[in-house]
Amino acid sequence: MEIIQSKTPENIPEFATRYIDLGHPRLGTKAAFTTDDWFAPVERMLKPEPAVFITDKYDDNGKWMDGWESRRKRFAGYDYSIVKLGFSSIIKGFNLDTSHFTGNFAPAASIEACISNDEVPADDIEWVSLVKTMDLEGDSHHFAEVDSDVAWTHLRLNIYPDGGLARLRIYGMPSIDWSKRDKSELVDLAATVNGGRAIAWSDAHFGVPDNLLAPGRGVNMGDGWETARRRVPGFDWCIIALGHKGEIEEIEIDTAHFKGNYAYKCSIHAANVNFGTDDTLPSQAIFWDELLPETELDMDQIFTFAKDKLNDLGPITHIRLNIFPDGGISRLRLRGKPTE
Repeated sequence: MEIIQSKTPENIPEFATRYIDLGHPRLGTKAAFTTDDWFAPVERMLKPEPAVFITDKYDDNGKWMDGWESRRKRFAGYDYSIVKLGFSSIIKGFNLDTSHFTGNFAPAASIEACISNDEVPADDIEWVSLVKTMDLEGDSHHFAEVDSDVAWTHLRLNIYPDGGLARLRIYGMPSIDWSKRDKSELVDLAATVNGGRAIAWSDAHFGVPDNLLAPGRGVNMGDGWETARRRVPGFDWCIIALGHKGEIEEIEIDTAHFKGNYAYKCSIHAANVNFGTDDTLPSQAIFWDELLPETELDMDQIFTFAKDKLNDLGPITHIRLNIFPDGGISRLRLRGKPTE
C-alpha cells in the first residue's frame, strides 16, 4: 500500500502565515450542508493534516479520495457546500487545495459568506461574494486573498460543475466583542478562540507555535510546538500576540506527551507593543521585560505559575516564550483581565 502525502506549496502568501486556519475542526468549524458528496464526504475537506493519496484504496462508491468529491453531474447546475465557522470571524484569505485530484478535480470555484444564527442558513439569506469564480488546476494549491473586515459566520464553497477538492484552508481571526465579557473573570488572553496568534518563531520543525494556543490539552506529541534538536549555542523562542491587551495573573504551561523531548527550561518576556509591525517584533523582543523567570520543566505535566511567581509588568499585548535549549511544549495559557 503506497501512501503519498501532498506537497507543501513553494510560494505561500503572507496572509496564510500571519493568520490562523479558522477551518480547523477543533475550533468548532464544520461542514453543515452539501449538495453531493458521493465519492468523498465533505468533512474530509476540513481535516487539519495534509491530504494523502493511497494508491490501492477503494470503497463501495469507487476510488477513496482524501477530500470532498461529488459525483459526475448529468444535468445543469453546480455543487456547493456550506461551512459553519466555529465563531464569528474576519476572513483574510483561502487556500483551495486540489492535491491528488487530477482527472476529477473541480475546474472552477467561488466562495461566498453570510451572517446567520442557524446551523444551515435559510434559503433567503443574503450571500456576499468573497472570492469570485476562479479557475482551478489539478494537484495544486490556489490562494485567494480577501479584503473584508466583516465578521462572518458561514461560508459557501461553490464548485463548477462538480468534482473534488482535497482541502479548504480558511485564514483569518476571531471577531471578539470584548465589551460583553465579564471583566472580573480571568480570561486566557492568548487562546486562539480569543484572538491570540503566533507571530514569529526561531524554529517549528515538528510542530507550529499556534498549536500552543489551541483549545483543550494536546491529543498527541504532534499537537504542540516542537523545535529541531539544537546543535549550536542559543535557545528557541516564539512570539505570541494576545487577543486583547491585559494584565496576566496566571500562566499555565503543559508538556503533555513530551517525554524524551520536552523543553528543559522556559521563561517568558513580555511588552505592551504600540509601534512597529509584526515583522519588527523579533528585534523589539530583545529588549522586553521578564514576566516569568527562567524555570525548569518536566515531562508530560501541567505547570501553573500564580501571580506571586510573575513579575508585575502591567498591561501587555505580546509575549516571547523562550525554551532552553530546544524541545517541545504542548499548550500555553496566559490568564488575565482585559484592560481598556
